[in-house]
Amino acid sequence: MATGGGAAAQWKTTIIVSASLQSHELIRMLNAQQHRIRFSDRVESGVFIFPLSGTAFLLVDSEDLSGPSEDSALTERIEKFVQVHRNCFLLLHAPFDGKKELETLAGIQTRFFGSSLRILPVRNGAEIVKGMLTIAKATSKPHVDTIRDRMSLARAHIIESSPVWEMLRDVLQSSAGDAAGFI
Repeated sequence: MATGGGAAAQWKTTIIVSASLQSHELIRMLNAQQHRIRFSDRVESGVFIFPLSGTAFLLVDSEDLSGPSEDSALTERIEKFVQVHRNCFLLLHAPFDGKKELETLAGIQTRFFGSSLRILPVRNGAEIVKGMLTIAKATSKPHVDTIRDRMSLARAHIIESSPVWEMLRDVLQSSAGDAAGFI
């Protein structure tokens, strides 16, 4: 495998993180990848914000999914998060092996269906970091422009080589020829 000029440099970004997460394992993982971490007391507990991509992530651990009394507090916390952040993701960190976790996931999906909230069920720290960084990178300014350009080129190629468009051109040309014959 070639690892020379074709390999992209490691992507690094600034992340604003809730001060409540200062000693969390995710911070160590992000620091190991040399991302710039800024802690803030003004950010809701458990939140990661990627300012260059305009995305925010709320981490909810399995301990937060304890019982029905916590459900209303969790729902309020998620509602506030969705109101504050336009492009938001809920990182639901639980094993998802049991019925309770799946019911909680279904309840949150039902409650926030139609909102801007996207839910990512994750099982471990590596999945959390990979998910956040993949989404943040794909939505950050230089990368989103590249993706948009590639999508535009792909769309143009598909349209140009589509048999439907060829058929429509033939129909238009034949109808234009027929109209010219009547004049």
